[in-house]
Amino acid sequence: MGARSGRSVTSKVLALLDAFSPAEPALTLSELARRAELPLPTAHRRVAELVDWGALERGDDARYRVGLRLWEVAALAPRGLGLRELALPVMEDLYEVTHENVQLAVRQDLELVFIERIAGRHAVPVLTRVGGRFALHATGVGLVLLAHAPTEIQERVLAAPLERYTELTITDPKLLRRHLAEVRRAGYATSDRQVTMDALSVAAPISGPQGVTAAISLVVAYDRAAPLALAPLVQAAGRVISRALGGANPLGGSGRAAGSAG
Repeated sequence: MGARSGRSVTSKVLALLDAFSPAEPALTLSELARRAELPLPTAHRRVAELVDWGALERGDDARYRVGLRLWEVAALAPRGLGLRELALPVMEDLYEVTHENVQLAVRQDLELVFIERIAGRHAVPVLTRVGGRFALHATGVGLVLLAHAPTEIQERVLAAPLERYTELTITDPKLLRRHLAEVRRAGYATSDRQVTMDALSVAAPISGPQGVTAAISLVVAYDRAAPLALAPLVQAAGRVISRALGGANPLGGSGRAAGSAG
């Protein structure tokens, strides 16, 4: 695709930063230029400025990587920083009780962003990473965040194609709508093998002054999962973090299981 003209310097810089991905965290100058749709000389100037500032770093292999300066700035994001600091001790307690994967996520438009996770040494492998994004309709934390999202956000998600990760992923909008209602009623969500066929997650909401702003979950191996036993632990963790944030108790109901995807 050819370079686009009439773009601002800011848009060019953002396009260069957006060229990186978890699958390809190191890129050559030519690759950066191509992905950002910039002429090579323009890319060279902008990349040099980013290196000088510390947003990018150039390795001995002549490839560029995201620099620590950018991470330092991103860590100041208020939704991530304050929430992470308040939630981490609670997450560590939840891990000590279960020795399973513990995850913390917030919603960003139509996706979720993981802002912290604790991985169990012998726990089931997960497809998530801190700073990574994922669809809202499949994971436990995503179902919680979607269930408590504004109606406009829910309708946009339901109207878009719902990606199928396994044969149990909910991709029928009508079924997903009913599932979200059950999540709100029960006060927690269960994602039963919707992302991988060997894992089940149980998630609960975290409330701040403006309502549900985050979600916490346990991800366990399906063959040793006990959602009814795990749900009270996750809900209790969500309530503790909510109180620390100054929010009301997360919305919830009787504590019955939020219907699994199976």
